[in-house]
Parts: sequence; structure tokens; C-alpha cells
Amino acid sequence: MVITYHGGEFFKVTFGDTTLAFNPISKDSPLKTTKFGADIALISLNHPDMNGVEQVHHGDRAPFVINGPGEYEIRDIFIKGFSTEVTYGGQEMINTIYTVELEGMHMVFLGALGERKISSETKGALPDIDILFIPIGGGDLLSPHDAHELAVSLEAKIVIPMHYTDKELSLFVKTEGAHGKPVEKLTLKKKDLDGKEGEIVVLQG
Repeated sequence: MVITYHGGEFFKVTFGDTTLAFNPISKDSPLKTTKFGADIALISLNHPDMNGVEQVHHGDRAPFVINGPGEYEIRDIFIKGFSTEVTYGGQEMINTIYTVELEGMHMVFLGALGERKISSETKGALPDIDILFIPIGGGDLLSPHDAHELAVSLEAKIVIPMHYTDKELSLFVKTEGAHGKPVEKLTLKKKDLDGKEGEIVVLQG
């Protein structure tokens, strides 16, 4: 599995000949976007910062779009979506938390979560988390401090921060006691997770 970051909450995850896109940034967003072809697009929030499905079309390649709660199985990938109420851009909206199982690993993508408390029902349905994608930018999103507390409570093996400025990233990394330079991509196999506990990986956007 190879994970690359494209700013905001926009991630590309590839394994074999399959590509997933999480929260692609729309052309209508003030955030910088990029374009590539994906097989599956997961949208947490119907907002231009996260619903740019057109950005992950390429030629005749159109992704299967998942944009809400439910259970899905595509190409032997198991995906579950859980709804949470959030306020984003001054509007009350429904955000979807996704769990994705592939190559024997579990990813949890929190989307535009703004509060560190997750319902006990949702939390109880989450798997043992190998990779956690968590917003840390404050404002409508989790603050660096709240993101730290939630990440600790979810006991993920690897934590990948998203949707931040350099200031928030610095605060989050300091709170977590982490160090190390951002990396261009994260390449993982199941065995690479052995012994990891709350390791922060910052990807270059």
C-alpha cells in the first residue's frame, strides 16, 4: 500500500492496480487541488473542499463513488461509513467516518470531524485501527489538542494528520512528542505495523 497526500483531506491510496481517493478537493475550493484517476472515491462531506469527484476521473476511468453511511464491498475492499453531525463553513452538515479494510490492514478516515467525542455506537463499531487519518486544523475541525486526545483514545498504530496549517501541525506534533521530517509517501505492508503504537507520520502535501 502506498499513501500520498494532496492537501486538505485529499489522499491517494494505491495497492496493486487499484487506487482509492479520499475527499478529493474540487476545482471550486480555494484549496489547491490535483488530478488523477481513481477506482473508488470516498467523500466525507458534500463541500467543495472534499467532494471533487471530477478530479479523480481520468479519461474513461470513472471511480465508484461512496458519499455517505452504509456498508460497501468493491474489489474485495470492505468499506463502512458512519454518520456524524458537524458544522463546516458555518453550515450544519453530515460528515461520514469511513473504515476501509484492505491487504489485511484497517484504515479509519475521520473526515471533517470537529469534536473529539465519537458516539459509543460508532466507536464500538470501529476495528482495531492500523492507520488513522485525523484532521487537526482547529476552527470547524478538531484542534491539535483534541485531535491528540482522540488519537490516543482510538489507539491507532499509525496516525496521519490532515487539514492543517504549519502552525497547527507544529502544535500537534509537539503535543504528541513526535519528531521527524515530512515524507513524500508512506509505503506499508502488514508486517511493517508490528510494534507500532501511535506513530505520527506527516506526509508532504
